[in-house]
Amino acid sequence: MSPSSPAPSRAPSYAAVLRTPHAARAFGSALLGRLSYGMVPLSLMLAVNDATGSYSVAGSVMALFGATSVFLSPARAALIDRYGPRRALPPMAGSYAVLLAALAYVTWRPGVPPVLLGVLAMTAGVCTPPLGPVMRTLWSRLVPERELLRRAYSLDGVAEELLFVTGPLLVGVVIGLTVPAAGVAIGSVLVLVGTLALVSSPALRGGGAAPAAKEAGAGPDAPGRQRLLGVVGVRHAALVAAAVGLCLGGLDLLVVAFAEQHGRGSAAAWVLAALSAGSAVGGLAHGAVPWRASNRARLPWPAVGLGAALAVAGLSPDVYVLAGVVAAAGVFVAPALTTAYLVADESVAEGVRTRAGAWVNTAVNAGSSVGTAAVGLLVDRLSPVVCFAVAAVPALLCAAVVFRAPAARGAVDRAGAARDAVSRP
Repeated sequence: MSPSSPAPSRAPSYAAVLRTPHAARAFGSALLGRLSYGMVPLSLMLAVNDATGSYSVAGSVMALFGATSVFLSPARAALIDRYGPRRALPPMAGSYAVLLAALAYVTWRPGVPPVLLGVLAMTAGVCTPPLGPVMRTLWSRLVPERELLRRAYSLDGVAEELLFVTGPLLVGVVIGLTVPAAGVAIGSVLVLVGTLALVSSPALRGGGAAPAAKEAGAGPDAPGRQRLLGVVGVRHAALVAAAVGLCLGGLDLLVVAFAEQHGRGSAAAWVLAALSAGSAVGGLAHGAVPWRASNRARLPWPAVGLGAALAVAGLSPDVYVLAGVVAAAGVFVAPALTTAYLVADESVAEGVRTRAGAWVNTAVNAGSSVGTAAVGLLVDRLSPVVCFAVAAVPALLCAAVVFRAPAARGAVDRAGAARDAVSRP
């Protein structure tokens, strides 16, 4: 929506998003597959530890799995953009499911060679199907009206947040009944069934999300003329997403350390649950508000709120206050990521949207890993107040960088206004 346009008197509802033809089935299928991503990491880590008796091996295997999964995400998304999800997703999901099943098989009993685990985990990470970026690209095709699309992205973000809460809870149930390797096996089934259901849905029939080859080659943002991270909107969206990831990666470790220092180690789980709850509330509220400002103009503001809340969190006198402040910080997480995905989507031609979204996804995941590692080096050396302040810096710094780009803001806002004009009846 153009920043000069008046805000609608009433934002479209979430029910309107799900009433969009074929949207509910496609969304449900994608969520079923994405539930695997909430279960597999914890299940695999526990299964490897059980099979080898070594936390260091488990950590190394998970690092290989995570690195190949995260950093090759744009390359897999490029295949989706080039060949379309109906052709590219099934081989990825099939290979990923088979490799997860192999990991479940070899970790079911002790004695597996660590090298074999590393090879299987790394190869599985290479094949991870980008269901999140694909679903967000599909939303932009199913829901062309920008206000409704913003709500669709908010719903998607909140649902994904809840999956990453539900997944570990399901793993807890599984390991209470059987071995952790069973969780890996269940994850392989979920991703395969969910992916096949998605690609067979009417939303993808008749080229529903197939690549627009001619479109991808046209326009100033075409990948042949300008690399995606050279596109201002994509670069700024990835920058904000990376900042959010850095903050969240550091926050996870800081919450654990804070709770243990206050003699309430078990409370860390509840504090992190408060973060997820705050993010869900923030995401739903963000989608419900009929914003006057464009997505690009709003992009840095949730990062500012997140950074400010983290800086305050270090002043908490106990875990109860910390939980409240962390919940407040969570309110800004889903809006920050939703807006980043929207800015990336509206900044590029249709044929490269999956790849643009994958860069945002890669940025937040890579930022989370780096944030955890960086805070791990500081948490034993500095006070909690200083550590929380350091964790807040990336969000505030990246927001400042995005704020200092008025010319780019105007260019992207004009592009968004042009797309809105096309999508209006």
